[in-house]
Amino acid sequence: MARSSKRISLRQVVYVLLATLIVAISVGGMLLSGYLVQLDQEIRTRFAGSRWALPSQVYAAALDLYPGRNLNAADLRHELERIGYRPSPALTGPGTFVAGSDRIEVAIREFQFWDGAQPELRLGVRFDGAGIAQIDDLEAGAPRDIVRLDPMLIGSIYPQQQGEDRVLLRLEEVPPLLRDGLIAVEDRGFYEHFGISIRGILRAALANVKAGRVVQGASTITQQLVKNFFLTSERDWARKAKEALMALLLEAHYAKDEILEAYINEIHLGQEGNRAVHGFGLGSRFYFNKPVDELQVHEIALLVGVVKGSSQYNPRRNPERALARRDLVLRVFLEAGLIDEDTYVAALAEPIAVTGGTGGSVARYPAFVDLVKRQLKGQYQDSDLTNEGLRIFTTLEPRAQEVLERNLAEGIAKLEKDRKLPEQTLQTAGVITSVDGGEVLAMVGGRDFRYAGFNRALDSRRSIGSLVKPFVFLSALQNPDRFNLHTLIEDEPIEMKLPNRQTWAPKNYDKKLHGPQPLYLALAHSYNLPTVRAGLEVGVERVLETLRATGYKGDAQPLPSVFLGAVDASPLEVAQMYGTLAAAGYQSELSAIRSVTTKEGEPLNRYPIKVRQALPEGPAYLINWGMTKVIELGTGRGALSAVPPGTALAGKTGTTDDLRDSWFAGFGADRVSVVWMGRDDYKSMGFTGSSGALVLWTRVMKDLKVRGLDMLPPPDIQEQLTDRFTGLKADEGCLSVVLLPYLRGHAPTDYAPCAHAAERTPLDWLREIFE
Repeated sequence: MARSSKRISLRQVVYVLLATLIVAISVGGMLLSGYLVQLDQEIRTRFAGSRWALPSQVYAAALDLYPGRNLNAADLRHELERIGYRPSPALTGPGTFVAGSDRIEVAIREFQFWDGAQPELRLGVRFDGAGIAQIDDLEAGAPRDIVRLDPMLIGSIYPQQQGEDRVLLRLEEVPPLLRDGLIAVEDRGFYEHFGISIRGILRAALANVKAGRVVQGASTITQQLVKNFFLTSERDWARKAKEALMALLLEAHYAKDEILEAYINEIHLGQEGNRAVHGFGLGSRFYFNKPVDELQVHEIALLVGVVKGSSQYNPRRNPERALARRDLVLRVFLEAGLIDEDTYVAALAEPIAVTGGTGGSVARYPAFVDLVKRQLKGQYQDSDLTNEGLRIFTTLEPRAQEVLERNLAEGIAKLEKDRKLPEQTLQTAGVITSVDGGEVLAMVGGRDFRYAGFNRALDSRRSIGSLVKPFVFLSALQNPDRFNLHTLIEDEPIEMKLPNRQTWAPKNYDKKLHGPQPLYLALAHSYNLPTVRAGLEVGVERVLETLRATGYKGDAQPLPSVFLGAVDASPLEVAQMYGTLAAAGYQSELSAIRSVTTKEGEPLNRYPIKVRQALPEGPAYLINWGMTKVIELGTGRGALSAVPPGTALAGKTGTTDDLRDSWFAGFGADRVSVVWMGRDDYKSMGFTGSSGALVLWTRVMKDLKVRGLDMLPPPDIQEQLTDRFTGLKADEGCLSVVLLPYLRGHAPTDYAPCAHAAERTPLDWLREIFE
């Protein structure tokens, strides 16, 4: 009886266990089903619509080619190489050129500009001593009047939180070798498996069990896409299981080609600060400065090799490791029959030739792109700029930017060395704009011009010192009954009681007195005391009005110290102010943008040039004439080496108290350039405007090959020979004369005693006696 009871008890236990197992399996199945439904919903929600936030693409100004342009063969070759064109024995496709001493043949890429599409073109450009002599369309057999090169991609506006940047590609735009080579290296069975590879899983599982941890993966391309797009990079069993399930679900909903296209656009290929380079479209530009369809075999192999580890195989930081990986990938290409033996051997011989420094070839100009973002603010929402793939065409001139960067970096390092200062003691910033139209052509925000940090060109508001003096004298010259360029102004001590009961007693920089000075020489030599006297007579409010009219937007207090530069401004603001003078008193608000389009090329916004008259032409001409004397005779004489003899430039030095700031702002006929130099801690650096910023400015203007001013007087200006000593009308009888411009009707009418016309007859003496 006891034995029977025992058997019944065991049977019941077995039933209970089976029932429990069935319930557990059922519950587990239900939970798994629910989990799969959740994963499936997540996949379809995120993958079905817009998969990526598309950053706005920011382009430099395109280079126009036309007969008569002052551009030689070497210059054009440099510009072509800058935008990723490569020299070749023959034109093999877009992005190639054949260079000779006086002729270049070039295959120009197709490009969608804001005002229409430009097709691929094959051109022959012939040069003579003056520049471009003729442009021939090699296919049409006819000359061309003008043609544009495709513009350089200079940056992106991407989400700051995620930091992901990419250039999207359709699968049909991907070179076959890149597509097939990627599959051969990363997932040979891609078109056969259903999202996971059983053989790979077993191999990796064995290795992981032996190691006691996850040391090897068996991820297919689909699993890699899931990991990058949906998951984190953690390496544990739970995440691997979730990855496998999601890969199965992804393959159930989407075609292989769609998955491969997404992978090509999602894979991480590099990092620059908080900016992550995703996808081969951007990776091609980041490493090689060219579109993906122009990649050569060894370049494709390098990019495919980077997929294994964008940090470990970074060709800039780890060139030897990247080279070994590239060569291994080339071997895989050969064994898979994707390339032949000759191609393999030739590709192995190629060096690791990536462009640029650590920052690559995209986002080269963070200071300028910062300005673009600020000018777009208020017109577009942040989400539009970071998500919609807008195409922003800017005014940046790559050659001018290169000139500004090189000369500021090299020049400031030389100044430090000459003065035996520790390296990185000094900082600098600079801006170049066009005279016509007020376009910002170049900008440097600091000596580390690849660093997207503090932008001194926009945000560093420093005292401008003697840069203010032209505006003081301009205010005076607008009262022609009292002031002209030769008006004598006393250079004598001044003491003033200020509202705070302190005594203000300015002095000249050299601590000397020079006697009465003609206005133009007081400006040329940057004498403080005559400037203050002129300012006091005109009034500080009038001087502030002039400053604001030219573009000053600060809040300087109406105190006499304004006359000597107690005015804070950024280099960009100074460029606006001096740009108004350079344009003869006409002002265009400085702009960095020409047009914005959708990613498809549909125009959204144009930025036409708007000009207003901010100053009367006559006084503007007079002060510009005076600033040419700053360079000819005064504190700017060091700039004479920037141009051929007889070429006129105008400008002004700026030096602040205790030599904290060194400035030079000036212009030729076509370019305005402003350079600031100083220390971020506001300590004295030991440089005046002449010994510091002027040295850098001169280097910049010389390399820009700036055109000199023609100084053609406007209708309300008359020129008159003037006696240097008296300021009266002169003729050939006077030994020391100067040809001065005056506002029409306000030139001196009385002759100087030295003039022949002033010689008196006895009758003249008698008439004067009786009168």
